[in-house]
Amino acid sequence: MIGGGISGLGTALMLGRRGHTVTLFEQDARQAGEDLDRDFFHWDRPRVPQANQPHSLLAPVRTVLRAEAPDVYTDLLTRGAREYHEFDWFREHPPHRPGDEDLVTLRTRRIVLEAALTAAVRREPTVEVRRGCRVRALTLREGRPPRVTGVQVGAEVHQADLVVDVSGRRSPVPAWLIAAGCRPPVVDSHRAGIAYLCRWYRLRADGPRDPGQVKTGSAAPFALGGVFPSDNDTFAVSLVLSTSDPTRGALTDPAVFEAVARHFPATAAWLDLAPEPQSAVLAMAGLDNRWTALSDDDGPVVTGLVNAGDSLIHTNPTFGHGAALGLRAAQYLATHVDQIVADPMGYHRWAAQALRPWFDAQVKADRADEQRLAEGSPSADRRAAALAACAFDDPVVMRARAQVRHLLRLADDAYGTDEVDRHLTAWLAAHPDFTPKHDGPTRDQWDALIPT
Repeated sequence: MIGGGISGLGTALMLGRRGHTVTLFEQDARQAGEDLDRDFFHWDRPRVPQANQPHSLLAPVRTVLRAEAPDVYTDLLTRGAREYHEFDWFREHPPHRPGDEDLVTLRTRRIVLEAALTAAVRREPTVEVRRGCRVRALTLREGRPPRVTGVQVGAEVHQADLVVDVSGRRSPVPAWLIAAGCRPPVVDSHRAGIAYLCRWYRLRADGPRDPGQVKTGSAAPFALGGVFPSDNDTFAVSLVLSTSDPTRGALTDPAVFEAVARHFPATAAWLDLAPEPQSAVLAMAGLDNRWTALSDDDGPVVTGLVNAGDSLIHTNPTFGHGAALGLRAAQYLATHVDQIVADPMGYHRWAAQALRPWFDAQVKADRADEQRLAEGSPSADRRAAALAACAFDDPVVMRARAQVRHLLRLADDAYGTDEVDRHLTAWLAAHPDFTPKHDGPTRDQWDALIPT
């Protein structure tokens, strides 16, 4: 296996627990350990720019871990991760329906999940992790298609029945395949003209701790503000805006960042708790959505090799899909590995059916967000805006929203039911003056906070 991030660790663990011998190569010599704050705030990880950005771990992370590695899930909670059910917004949960038990977000920093997976993999006798080892090439055997037979690390060649590329969004594997004369992987890439800035805080032990009932997101026509409650009294404040916004650079100043964030109700409520800052303002941009298929209309471009995690499907962080889709792929790989070794097309078909629709949904949403943020114009889709508002009043619509958010149903399926339509119609009848609007700052208010 090439890569020791969340997807690599998860895949290795699930394969190992099914009795397979796994060797995982990770070029970073450091691993997530027992000091979560040190690892999170002081580990320079240029190949993992999302590592210190906020995360919300969606339902598949929880369901896959509880099914495949319940000890890891227990460890995750012990280390401080917290469960948040989408119905916790209401004073009382509505009558239970099958599937409601899965509508749970894990509020935690990424490092907590990495630490729990690392500890479990370290205990697994059939899994060997070689850190500080960079895979430099694949070894291939000629054929139609060629077959990958192993990897080259330094001067050593390591043979394998199956190589799994989980080396991330900057995977070198597609270039290696092309250089070796294979048919090129099919890459679908879309640039996302969106920038993210965040700052981490910790609630004071002797200070206020409850922001009250407040949504975790607010919006201006040209920017988004959000809060990510996390583990061990930490939380992140995040701002999202167009990469073309001329004020983006000024927001890296903590004073400017916080002044702007206080104009979004979602983030202001948390900043009013007088938390202790834990980081500088952390920026991330230069993002894209990329799908890399190791098959085309003629079948697999190689055998003996599959990709997973961000090497297969990389989406920008707006919806938080990365860890969830990565662990879904890990579970499928571990369950069907013998068939995949013999013929990877089943895996490629499964990925196209189970994962690709979420990639397409991300691309569509990002195009709309990029245009809206760049133009600073409100959404013209009254029904979509009404659905978003209605969800926080109506558990039926909240259920549909949560099913989409947690990758359980696509939006057209979840929202396109007669029941949701009836509830939305009733809500609109009770709110006849509803129009799409924003609760964040105006452009003039925003610009007044930016130094000239």
